[in-house]
Amino acid sequence: MFNSHKAPVKKLLAATLLLTFLSSNTSTGDEEKAPIINYKTRFLPEIGKNGMVVGPEKLAAEIGLSILKDGGNAIDAAVATGFALAVTYPRAGNLGGGGFMLIHRQKENQQTLIDYRETAPLGAQSDMFLDESGKVDRSRIYFSHLAAGVPGTVAGLLSALERYGSLPLEVVIKPAIKLALEGFPVSYALNYEIKSRAKRLAENPEAAKLFLTTEKSAPPIGSIFKQGELANTLMRISEKGRDGFYRGLTAQLITEEMDSAGGIINSKDLDRYAAIERAPLRQTFRDYEIVSTPPPSSGGIHIIQMLNILEELDLKGMRLNSAKYIHYLTESMKRAYADRSKYLGDSDFVHVPVTELISKKYAKTIGKGISPDKASPSKTISPGDVQSHESPDTTHFTVADRFGNVVTNTYTLNFSFGSHIAVPGTGLLLNNEMADFAARPGVANAYGLIEGQANGIVPGKRPLSSMSPTMAMQNGSPILATGSPGGSIIITTVLQVILNSLVFDMNIASAAAQPRVHHQWLPDTLRVEPGIGPDTIDILEQMGHNVATSSRTLGRTQSIALKDGWLYGATDSRRAGGHVASY
Repeated sequence: MFNSHKAPVKKLLAATLLLTFLSSNTSTGDEEKAPIINYKTRFLPEIGKNGMVVGPEKLAAEIGLSILKDGGNAIDAAVATGFALAVTYPRAGNLGGGGFMLIHRQKENQQTLIDYRETAPLGAQSDMFLDESGKVDRSRIYFSHLAAGVPGTVAGLLSALERYGSLPLEVVIKPAIKLALEGFPVSYALNYEIKSRAKRLAENPEAAKLFLTTEKSAPPIGSIFKQGELANTLMRISEKGRDGFYRGLTAQLITEEMDSAGGIINSKDLDRYAAIERAPLRQTFRDYEIVSTPPPSSGGIHIIQMLNILEELDLKGMRLNSAKYIHYLTESMKRAYADRSKYLGDSDFVHVPVTELISKKYAKTIGKGISPDKASPSKTISPGDVQSHESPDTTHFTVADRFGNVVTNTYTLNFSFGSHIAVPGTGLLLNNEMADFAARPGVANAYGLIEGQANGIVPGKRPLSSMSPTMAMQNGSPILATGSPGGSIIITTVLQVILNSLVFDMNIASAAAQPRVHHQWLPDTLRVEPGIGPDTIDILEQMGHNVATSSRTLGRTQSIALKDGWLYGATDSRRAGGHVASY
C-alpha cells in the first residue's frame, strides 16, 4: 500500500514515465517480440482514504474536497464541484448547459441517474437548421442563438442535492460565488483555453467582455480573473433555488437576449424544464457488473454492447494494443456506432430497443460477422437487425466519500465555450446542443456521426448524447467510476479505460495513460494516438484498416478506483490542469 506522504514523488514519477511511454514504441503488433510492461506499477495513482474528487481543474476539485472534509457526502461535493467549474472552467463547466450524473448510494446499495440534458425549445422545428436548398446551415446550428437548447445544469445539480445531498444549497454553492466575486489567478490551462477560442469569442461583444482583455486577447497567466455577473447569477440560485435561475431576473435576461437576436427559448421553456431521474443501464461483463447511462445518451448502450462482443475473447492473451487486439476493438466499435445511427434517440419520444441492443444474444449475432484477420469496410456494415418487443469539449469529474457513496458526472456546453454567445447581465454562455440533433437525418453532425430520424428535432425532446458516466461493480460495490469528454470519442474512451482496468489488471493511472484508438463506423477511419507503434499500424493496414494518427488526444478521463477501503484517483495527463484532491 502506498503512503499518502509520498504523493509528490509518485506524481513526478508518473509524469516522467508517461512522457517516456507516449514517445516510445510500446506496442509492436508482434506478440512474440512486444516488450513486457508492468502496468501495475508503471503509472501510479493518487491515494486517499476518506474522500476524493478527480476533475479537470484544481480549484474546483479542492472545493469539492473541502465539502467532504466539512461533513458533506459525495453528492454535496459533486454539486459544489459542478457549480465551481462554471467559474473556473468556462470552456465546459457551466450553468447554461446540461449533462448526466450517475450516483451510487452505499447505504441503500442503489444506483440512480439524474438526466439533466438540455431540451429543444417549444418553438423548435424539424427543419429549422436547413437553408433554402435543404442543406444544413452549419453557422446557424453551431454559432447562433437558435443553437441553444433549454439549459438543464442548474435543475440537475439542485435535483441531486435536494434528493440525495446532506448540506444546504447555500453551503455548497458559497465557494463558487466567492471564486467568481473575488477572482482567482489565471492558470496556464485557462489562458490556453481562452486563447484558442479568442477569435470566435471576440465576435460576440458580451463574450468578449467576459473573457478577453481590451486588446481582445486571453487574460495573462497570473492575472486575477473575476466574474461579477456570474457571481450575481449564482447568488440568485443560492437565495431562491430553482426559481433563481428558471424564473425571475436570470430567466428574464435570457429571454430578452433570445428576443433580441432571433432565439426561440422563452419563459415557458425555462419554467417547464425538469431534470429526470432514470434507472441506469446494467449488464454483466465477466465477473463484474457495468452500470452506465441510458438514453438520451447512447453511451451506456454501446459501451455494454462492445463489452458483450469482446467478452469471450482472450483479450489479455492478445496483448494490449497489439494489432490483433486493436482489430477486434475496432470491429466492435464499427458495429456499435452503426446501430447508433439507426436506433438511438430520446426514449421519451421514440422507441429505443435498449434490452435487445445490450443483450448477450444480440452481441453474439453481430460478432459472428467479425473476421479474425480482415477488416470489415464500413460500407459493408449496416445497423443490426434488432427484433424489438417493446467536444471534444465536454467535462467530467468523479467523487467518492468516506461513507462509500460515489458520483460520476459529465456535463457540457457542447463545443468549447458552447455557441460563444454570452447573455448580458448573467455571466452565462449559451450552449449549442441543438447541434446534437439530426438536423437532417443521414447527414453527419459536428463529430462526423450519422444519425437517423430517431434523433430528429421535436419540441421538448432531448438530443442524443455520447456522455457516458459509468461505474463497474463487484459484489454489489463500485470498484471503478469513470467518464470523459470528447463528443463521439467519449464512448470508446470509457470502454478502453474499463478494459485496461478490468481485463489487464492495471491501476487506474496506468489504465488512463495507455494510448487509445477510436472508430465510429463512418467515416471509415481508425484513429490512433501516437503511442501506437508504426509496425502495429502497418499490420492493421495490411488487414484493411484505414489508419490515421490522431492530431488530438482521444478523450480525457477523470477516474476513481476503489479497493479495500482505499481510493485511487487519476486525472488524465493528456491535457493540462487536471487535479486529484484527496485526504
